[in-house]
Amino acid sequence: MTTVAELPAGFADKVLSAQTTFRSVMDAMARPGSVRRIAVATGAPHPLMKGSAAIALTLFDHDTPVWLDPLMSETSEVTKWLKFHTGAPVIADSSVCHFALIGDPSALPALDRFAFGGNEYPDRSTTLILQVESLTQGKSFELRGPGIDGKAVMQATIEPADLFERLAINATLFPRGIDVVLVHGDTIIAIPRTTRLVAKGG
Repeated sequence: MTTVAELPAGFADKVLSAQTTFRSVMDAMARPGSVRRIAVATGAPHPLMKGSAAIALTLFDHDTPVWLDPLMSETSEVTKWLKFHTGAPVIADSSVCHFALIGDPSALPALDRFAFGGNEYPDRSTTLILQVESLTQGKSFELRGPGIDGKAVMQATIEPADLFERLAINATLFPRGIDVVLVHGDTIIAIPRTTRLVAKGG
C-alpha cells in the first residue's frame, strides 16, 4: 500500500508549470485539431500519461468532481494521487462529473452517461480526457468549426473508432455538449463541442 510520502510527485514548480499547462490547453481549445505539447515534468502513477497528469494538476480542484474509467481505477494509486495533489473528489456517478479520465478509450461509455450541462449553465458539462495511441499517426480527420481557418487536418490513432460520430450529438445539444481533450504522452489535441468532423480518411 502506497503511503503519502511514497506518492509520485506533482509539478516541480507548481505556479510556472500550471501556467504553462493552462496556456497549452487554452491554445489547444482555441485551435481545435492542432497538436500542443505540454512541456512540463510530472510524476504520475500508471496509467496516467504525462499530459493527463499535467491537466489534472492544473484544472482539477476540490470543486471539480472527477470520474475514472475502470482502467484508471483498477488500483487505488490514481485516486490517491489525484486527491493528494488536487483535492478533487473522485466520484462513482459519471453523470455529474466535471472531468472524466479515460485510460481505455475502446471501452468509453455512451456519451449520455456524462453531463451535457444546462442551457443556462452549459459549462456544467463533462470534459473527457481521452488517452489515445497516437496524435501523429493513423487515420486523418478533417475538422471544421470556430478557431479553424477553413478546415484542419489531424492524424491520429483514436478509439473508439466512432468517436467523432458520437460527438455529432453536440450539434443538436449546443450550447450544451461534451468537450474532449485527446492525450498521448505529453501531447494533446482539443476537440471542443463546436468542432465538427467533415471527413475521415484511411
